[in-house]
Amino acid sequence: MTDQRTDQRETYLTGYAEILAGVAGTGRRLTRAELEERRLFGEQAAEAGHSLRSLVRLHLDATRASWPGGSAASGPDVTDTVLAAVTQAVDAFAEGYERAQRLAVRQEEAARREFIDDLLYGRSDLGRLAERAERFGLVLSRVHAVAVAEGPEAYDDAAPVTRIVETALISRFGDRRVLITTKNGQLICIAPGDQDDVLSFFAKQAYAATHGNRVAIGRPRSGAGGVVHSYEEALGTLELATRLGLDEPVVRAADMLVYPVLARDRQAMADLVLSVLGPLREARGGAEPLLRTLEVYFDAGCTAAEAARRLALSVRALTYRLDRIHQLTGANASEPVHRYTLQTAVIGARLLGWPAQEI
Repeated sequence: MTDQRTDQRETYLTGYAEILAGVAGTGRRLTRAELEERRLFGEQAAEAGHSLRSLVRLHLDATRASWPGGSAASGPDVTDTVLAAVTQAVDAFAEGYERAQRLAVRQEEAARREFIDDLLYGRSDLGRLAERAERFGLVLSRVHAVAVAEGPEAYDDAAPVTRIVETALISRFGDRRVLITTKNGQLICIAPGDQDDVLSFFAKQAYAATHGNRVAIGRPRSGAGGVVHSYEEALGTLELATRLGLDEPVVRAADMLVYPVLARDRQAMADLVLSVLGPLREARGGAEPLLRTLEVYFDAGCTAAEAARRLALSVRALTYRLDRIHQLTGANASEPVHRYTLQTAVIGARLLGWPAQEI
């Protein structure tokens, strides 16, 4: 096998000895055609998978074997001329080799981007998609979950933030069949659904790398279609978290399943918001301060002291606001039935952007 590989490499030296002999005899430089032939051999060697180091050594061995001898072809001038020709030939060969490698990298990047687009858009034949996935470390027959991180700027696969997060995950988990990529300027992590530690670590790293921007994690799903569903869930969760004004840096779709249900019938939700909370617009300062009071009160587990602390109010001032809400709406936040109606209406108001937006 070694002899066969050597024989293959020697084909890239075709015409090399003749070039050296011609240069030694005339003192000329390599012609354009000769340089292009060397570049072509370099491309072919790269495509064949030979190492550049072994090929350079092969050229040097051939140079020594073909070195012009005899009094007519010796001396400092001839030596300088031949060495200059060797430099030209090896440089052209290496240029062709590197050109082929750059092309291979671009083709690999294009194939990877095409695969990511097809995977996250749910396009392409599923069988063919599964075959391509193996090349990028994913086994689509398994369950996967997707995490999406947004940032203050758009990221691509070559962005420093992407590389930082990817390097951190590789250093921590090694080969866990995890794919880090980007889509529409967002960082994306696709990981096996039973490896929540990977997604949690990605969320932590992405949160730090994007300077405190939010990360959403979709639920584990099976198959190629499951990756798309988990990805879309993560995107929807990011949007919901923004509309609800959540402070959590990491939000999980599994923890927010009630919100899509509530938002499914927009007209019914709008009717609930206007009928329950509409009277708050009659308060001095409008509906927003009292709506915020209800939101914080519910987030604090209906504990007046904690809600007052979060709002920087006295307990007495908070109680006054709750009484005012009761007067205007007829709903008492301290009574279970009224509390459920008020809390649902508050969630609906945030989902619909009320009262800043007309609904």
